[in-house]
Amino acid sequence: MRDSPLPLSGLKVIDAATLFAGPVIATIMGDYGADVIKIEHPRGDTLRTLGWSKNGVSLWWALVGRNKRSITLDFTQDRGQELAKRILTDADVFIEGFRPGTLERWNLGWAALQELNPGLVIVRTTGFGQTGPYRNLPGFGTLAESISGYAHMNGWPDGPPTLPPFALADGVASLTGAFAVMYALWWREHGGNGQGQVIDLAIYEPLFWILGPQSLVYDQLGIVQERTGNAAPFTAPRNAYRAKDGRWLGLSASAQSIAERLMRIVGRDDLVEEPWFQDHTGRLEH
Repeated sequence: MRDSPLPLSGLKVIDAATLFAGPVIATIMGDYGADVIKIEHPRGDTLRTLGWSKNGVSLWWALVGRNKRSITLDFTQDRGQELAKRILTDADVFIEGFRPGTLERWNLGWAALQELNPGLVIVRTTGFGQTGPYRNLPGFGTLAESISGYAHMNGWPDGPPTLPPFALADGVASLTGAFAVMYALWWREHGGNGQGQVIDLAIYEPLFWILGPQSLVYDQLGIVQERTGNAAPFTAPRNAYRAKDGRWLGLSASAQSIAERLMRIVGRDDLVEEPWFQDHTGRLEH
């Protein structure tokens, strides 16, 4: 039995985003005790009919919709806009995923909401952000996985660029967005004089950090990271190996001490004594 409330108990979150990146921010916050109200279009959220289902319920929806209370609103109608304002008056966080300018067209832009609720933190989740040449284009995670370079560097050298079979970009954006919300809430209470913030969350941007220094490597060395299968271009040994019983195992020995222990375990103590074995560069070359 829990003796103390969850850390986000008392926090009110309004989730008006769709599909994965924005809604999962609210899901994560709900897991930690926030009161999450899910605003769906009167036709119902797209996730309700996506992918695998059991007893007529999408398992995607079960995953993302947990710990949320659902209502329906039509933002295009005056009545829907007024109801949205009533709900947002005492909210702490508002998560939306409409194209830039859409909230403003519905009289629910940052200026209007800040006047209504100065402490509100708004997360604006889009494919390409609120500014820049692609700002008005729709964008799913698949495009982010492509434009970030992930697909180009994923797969085998003799195969095509390979997209992930799951919502990678959306998931990474959700985690990044959840961090950003908590930072904004902390700032509101510690030095921000109770003022909220707008978080511009472009789905493709967080992938650049997750993919490591590839942008820096290109900028400084002119190298484009290519596909290497399960091997990594910066450390060895690292791969998926098939054992004698036919089962597969993933193995990484990035630290020097672990690489040496591995070689001794498989009976190759002689390699440990080789001069080239003493760093990543030498192990990669061999």
